[in-house]
Amino acid sequence: MGTVHARSLDPLPMQGPELGVQADDMDIGEPEHEEKQEVLENKDVVVQHVHIDGLGRTKEDILTYEIADVFRAKNLIEVMKKSHEARHKLLRLGIFRHVEVVIDTAEGADALPNGLDVTFEVKELRRMTGSYNTMVGNNEGSMVLGLKLPNVFGRAEKLTFQFSYGTKETSYGLSFFKPQPGHFERNFSINLYKVTGQFPWSSLRETDRGVSTEFSFPIWRTNHTLKWEGVWRELGCLARTASFAVREESGHSLKSSLSHAMVIDTRNSSILPRKGALLKINQELAGFTGGDVSFLKEDFEIQLNKTLFWDSVLSTSLWGGMLLPLGDKPSSIADRFYLGGPTSVRGFSMYSIGPQSEGDYLGGEAYWAGGIHLYTPLPFRPGRGGFGELFRTHFFLNAGNLCNLNYGEGPRAHLSKLAECIRWSYGAGIVLRLGNIARLELNYCIPMGVQSGDRICDGVQFGAGIRFL
Repeated sequence: MGTVHARSLDPLPMQGPELGVQADDMDIGEPEHEEKQEVLENKDVVVQHVHIDGLGRTKEDILTYEIADVFRAKNLIEVMKKSHEARHKLLRLGIFRHVEVVIDTAEGADALPNGLDVTFEVKELRRMTGSYNTMVGNNEGSMVLGLKLPNVFGRAEKLTFQFSYGTKETSYGLSFFKPQPGHFERNFSINLYKVTGQFPWSSLRETDRGVSTEFSFPIWRTNHTLKWEGVWRELGCLARTASFAVREESGHSLKSSLSHAMVIDTRNSSILPRKGALLKINQELAGFTGGDVSFLKEDFEIQLNKTLFWDSVLSTSLWGGMLLPLGDKPSSIADRFYLGGPTSVRGFSMYSIGPQSEGDYLGGEAYWAGGIHLYTPLPFRPGRGGFGELFRTHFFLNAGNLCNLNYGEGPRAHLSKLAECIRWSYGAGIVLRLGNIARLELNYCIPMGVQSGDRICDGVQFGAGIRFL
């Protein structure tokens, strides 16, 4: 069998001019170099057969969608490119341990002179896998134990059980995930869960037991998620010293809500981006499908990042949201917005801005927060090209406000109230990027615009998380 000189596509990039065959990969002599170069780049070929070796419980019909583009290739370079893309699609399904690609000339009675056979050699994941890892949330950490059954019914379904024990939250849940064949971005999931969280800034303990269903799908450059959630919530006091306002909120409630999220994300990294933009818009309507909690909630997040001179990055961000109670009942402390801390308005203690009672923060029905950040390399760039690239010098200016609104007033009165008593801060520090998992910040903060009842962190403040203002 004659071999076309492309045995494996693993080392090939997905795009760029170097997508062709490298000289070191071609087992040919010098006299044939120009002729072979013509064959590789210019001669038309036909992909006659695509084989997938190593399948066990996986159904072939779901894989047909992922490899269909390989048959549309017209020359060897396109075959290599589309095969490489198909390999990534197969790995994205989360059902294979590894996937290798082999391209050979076609053989058999129906073989054409320019025919090719493409073979994907796969190894499936085990029927059951376990995991142990740590997660970093917004200034909290947790240990996560997971049990996963990938490819349950042979079409990339996934059944997952997860237990998480953290500094402020303990949870466990069971989820089922099902992608649409040929469109992995369109998927459906159902979740059963129980979450117990502690919120010391409000002297509150909350236990949620619920079920949710989600449908995710892309439209043009946007990603959308539709969600229904039914949750039985139990609120209680975290300490005997809890204020009367918190004790008054204690008890049981049943929330049934419909929500929609839209995301446009062109950033090169979600943890510490150097370029790109983010737009995230969320809407939630509770009470329409039942339950004893009724409200309409809107919030958004905008972030812009621009690379400047000397490898520095300028980042701007804006958050905002509004909660409108429906019916006669006031909003719940569990549904309101909270602001302040090392991941939002720095220089203030965690969620310690806005309405409070006897030292317990009650949250607000409207808020906004904005920030300007300048990230630069460390002075003299120690560890350049290595470990030192994970660190950045950080200069920032943050501002925001959180309050309750009188919805009998007009929009102008609402904007006027949000513009009153603005808290702001500035400072500098060091940022450490922990891969694509989280980031750590150590800043020296100077809080300004402090109002009565606010708790500040004047001086050094440490923050850890995945979402920062």
